[in-house]
Amino acid sequence: MKFVFDLDGTLCFQGKPLGVAIVNAIDELTRRGHEVIFASARPIRDLLPVLPPHMHHYPLVGGNGAFAAKDNHIMSTVHFEADTQKHLLAIIEEHRLPYLIDGEWDYAYTGRDDHPIRRNVDPQRRARQVPLTSMDKIVKMAWLDVPDRKLLLGKLSALPVVVHEHGNEGILDISPPGIDKWSGLIKLGLEDKSYVAFGNDANDATMFQHAHTAVMVGSHPSLKPYAAEQLPPDETVIARRLHAFCIAYSNPKLA
Repeated sequence: MKFVFDLDGTLCFQGKPLGVAIVNAIDELTRRGHEVIFASARPIRDLLPVLPPHMHHYPLVGGNGAFAAKDNHIMSTVHFEADTQKHLLAIIEEHRLPYLIDGEWDYAYTGRDDHPIRRNVDPQRRARQVPLTSMDKIVKMAWLDVPDRKLLLGKLSALPVVVHEHGNEGILDISPPGIDKWSGLIKLGLEDKSYVAFGNDANDATMFQHAHTAVMVGSHPSLKPYAAEQLPPDETVIARRLHAFCIAYSNPKLA
């Protein structure tokens, strides 16, 4: 069986790397011949630091589907069309929005130094922080500390983009059209109903819709209609459930 895992809020918490119990449970899955895939809102650059080095070559979906990688190689990226990018940058300038903007590898950032999102950006110095003007292709945007959510959502609704809101954090996460985690999984060769998915937030909805079995960590209204079961955000409980899945899918009579 294939297992697809979101990271933040699902397997790891408060920006910390995967815990020992989770790593051991995932290692058990791979030892028994199951395939493990990670699908995160983080770009590949920022996804790697929360994984142990021996998992860096695993299939990865980053940027909510904008990046697909395998065997330490980024296979594909999707960026905004020039006209859409121009409109987005004009909105940023008009409203003086702080942002985290990702190119194909480097990034631009103008948010607060103490913003919660900042500690997760390139902690291992794999990329460069560059001026926005030097970016040709933009893959993903996060608008931070959004002052008037309804106004900005209205402007975004007129553009060909995908928008995810992050709870009460005042963050709007913006991607090119057609980008979601399921589109990223398709690039890695996954088929409908061929995997078990673990996730916790609205950006996991498409991979839940196409999963054989979907497991919701915590509670989110966008995921409830598709979730076969719900787990608390507790590493020990999640690791125990992974162990049970490992045994069940290693013995078809139990699956």
